[in-house]
Amino acid sequence: MTRRNAVFDAGLAVLAFTVSLGVLASDGFGTPDAAVRHLDGLGVALAGATALPLAARRFAPLTVCLVTIAASAVMYRLGYPLDTPVGPAIAIYSAGAAYGGDPRLARRRLALLPALAFAPVLGLAYAARGADVVSILVPELLSVALVAGVLWLAGDHTRLRRERMAELERRARQAEREAERERRLAVAEERTRIARELHDSAGHAINVILVQAGAARLLHERDPDRSQRAIATIEEVARGTIGEIDRLVRALRDDEPVPAAATGPVALEELVERHRAGGLAIAATIPAPGRALPHGVAWAAYRILQEALTNAARHGRGTADVAVQFTPDAVDIRVTNPTTAPAPPASPGGHGIVGMRERATLLGGTLVAAAVAGEFRLHARLPIPG
Repeated sequence: MTRRNAVFDAGLAVLAFTVSLGVLASDGFGTPDAAVRHLDGLGVALAGATALPLAARRFAPLTVCLVTIAASAVMYRLGYPLDTPVGPAIAIYSAGAAYGGDPRLARRRLALLPALAFAPVLGLAYAARGADVVSILVPELLSVALVAGVLWLAGDHTRLRRERMAELERRARQAEREAERERRLAVAEERTRIARELHDSAGHAINVILVQAGAARLLHERDPDRSQRAIATIEEVARGTIGEIDRLVRALRDDEPVPAAATGPVALEELVERHRAGGLAIAATIPAPGRALPHGVAWAAYRILQEALTNAARHGRGTADVAVQFTPDAVDIRVTNPTTAPAPPASPGGHGIVGMRERATLLGGTLVAAAVAGEFRLHARLPIPG
C-alpha cells in the first residue's frame, strides 16, 4: 500500500459518494417516481456507507464489499432511488482483484459469494418493500447479476495482468543481476589473464637479464665487446619489459581492455634477434603467413617461442634451432636446442612448460616438450579458427 494508492482510493471513494448523492438528489434516472423516498440525512449517511468504505478497499476488500452491499440493500428497502450502485460495483471489482487467484479455495469462494448474492439481496430488499419481484426479476435483477459477474472477472483479469507485470519485472531484474554477475566474472577472468601476462613477461625478462648479466660479468675482462653487447641487451629487455608492465598495469588500474601487443612474424623475428643479441646462436626459419592470424593465436605463438628461447638460454649450450610453419589451419612451432639438463623446470606459476602447454590447450592445440638424446625438443601446434 503506497501513499499514491491511498490517495487514489480516497479520491475514488469521494467520487463514488458524490455520484451516489447526485443520483439520490435527482430521485433517480428517468421520470421521478412519487413513491420513492427523497434524499434526507439518513439517505446521506447510507450513501456514505455505500461509497466511503472504498478508501479501505486494499486493506479489507471483502469487508468493504459486504458493507457496501448491505448499505445498498438497506437503501433499496427504504425506497431510496439508488439506480446506480457505484460503491458496490467498485467493491466487487476490488474483491475479484484481491481474491480471484487466492490459492485457498474456501477463501476464494467466500470472496465470490457477495458478487453472486448481490442480485438476490436486492431482490429481497424489493420484496420487503412490497414491490413486485417477478415483474422486475428479468429486466433488472438478472442484469445486476450479470454486471456483478463481469466486474468480478474484470478484477480477476486485472490481478492476472498485475502478477504478469510483476513477474516480468522480476525476470528483468534477475536478468540484469545475471548480466552484472557475468560482467564481473568476465572482468575477473580478464584481470587474471592480465596478471598471468604480467607474470610471464616479467619472468621472461628477469631470466634474460640474469643470463646476460652473468655473461657480462664473465666476459668483462676477456671479451669487452661481447660484455657490452650483453649489457645493451639487458638495457633493451628492461626497457621493453617496463613498457609491457606499464601497458598491463594501466589496464588493471583503469579497468579497460588490454591494448593489443605486437604479434605476428615480425614480432617473432624481433624476438629471435633479441636473443641473438644476447649471445644465443639461433638458426631460425620464420616465413610470412598466408593470411592475418587471430590475435589470440599470434599472441600464444609469441609467448611460447619466447619461453622456449628463454629456456634454451638458461638450460642449453648456447644454440637453438627454430622452425615456424604457417598452414591454412594451424601454426606449427618447433624449437630444438642441445642441453645438459633433463628438461627445463615446469613451474606451476604460469610459466615454463606448464604455462606453454596451457596456452596451447586453451586454443585447442597441443604442445609436446621432452629431452631426447641430449637435446630438448619442443613442438607446439596452434589451430587457426575457421
